[in-house]
Amino acid sequence: MSASNVTSSHPVAFLLVGIPGLEHLHIWISIPFCFTYTLALLGNCTLLFIIRADAALHEPMYLFLAMLATIDLVLSSTTLPKILSIFWFREREINFYACLIQMFFLHSFSIMESAVLLAMAFDRYVAICKPLHYTTVLTRPLIVKIGVAAVTRAVTLMTPLPFLLRRFHYCRGPVISHCYCEHMAVVRLACGDTRFNNIYGIAVAVFIVVLDLLFVILSYVFILRAVLQLASREARYKAFGTCVSHIGAILAFYTPVVISSVLHRVARQAAPHVHILLAVFYLLFPPMINPIIYGVKTKQIRDHVLSLFQRKDV
Repeated sequence: MSASNVTSSHPVAFLLVGIPGLEHLHIWISIPFCFTYTLALLGNCTLLFIIRADAALHEPMYLFLAMLATIDLVLSSTTLPKILSIFWFREREINFYACLIQMFFLHSFSIMESAVLLAMAFDRYVAICKPLHYTTVLTRPLIVKIGVAAVTRAVTLMTPLPFLLRRFHYCRGPVISHCYCEHMAVVRLACGDTRFNNIYGIAVAVFIVVLDLLFVILSYVFILRAVLQLASREARYKAFGTCVSHIGAILAFYTPVVISSVLHRVARQAAPHVHILLAVFYLLFPPMINPIIYGVKTKQIRDHVLSLFQRKDV
C-alpha cells in the first residue's frame, strides 16, 4: 500500500523519516537505542516481579513504584520497536490510525508518569512530615483512587487530539520528519487552521509540567523543613535518604523536558536531529534509569535483586 494514497481527507499511511540528516548513521544509532530499551525492559519487569512476589513490598511507596514501572514499559514500547524497525529494516510506513494510536499512548502515558511522580512526592511528604498518620492516610483505596485519577486525567486531556487530527486534510505530503508520531510533527503536515491544535498542545504541556512540578517542589519544601527540624544528623540523613531515589526519578523525567523547551526557544536554528535525539532521549532515559536508581538506593529491592543472582550462582 502506498503512503501517497489518500482517503477523503487523510493519507492511508505516513512515512517516518527516522532522524533527518543522520539516515546514514541509523544502524549505529540503533545500537545504544536497542541497548537502552533492553535495559528498560529488564529493569522494569524485574521491579514488577519483585514487588508482586514479596508481600512486604505491598506498601504505598512500592505500589507507586510498580505504577511507574508499568508506565515506563508502555511508554518505551510504544515507540522503540517502530524506531528500531525504521533503523534496521527501513520500515518507514505507519498506518494513519496506528500513528494516531501511537501518539495517544505516547502523550497519555507521559502525563500519567508525571502524575505518578507527583503521587510519590505526596507519599514521601506524608512519610516524613506526618509519619504517625502514614498508614491511615495512604490507604489502599486512596492509592487506587490516585491511580484512577492519573489515568482519567491523561485520557481526558489526550482524547481530543486524534479527533482533531482526523478532521484535517494533509496536503503537505505524508512524510513525517521524525522517528515516531509526535503531535506537532503531524500537525505541520496539515492544511487549514491548526492554531487550536498548536495552542491546545502547548497549553496541556505547560499545565501538566508547571502544575505537577510546582506541587512536587512544594512537597519537598515541607519535607526539607521537617528534615532540618530533626535532632540528630543521622536522623536527618536517614529521612532525606528515603527521598533520593524519587528525586533522581524526577530529574530524569523533567530535565529533558526543560532542556528541550529551552532549545526550541533559544536554539531554533539547531539541526532537526538535535531536537529529535533529545525527544527520543526523553522517552528512553527515564524508563532505563528509574529501575537502576531504585535498585541501587532502595535496600529492600537491592537485596531481592542480589538474592536472585545468588540463586542463579547456586
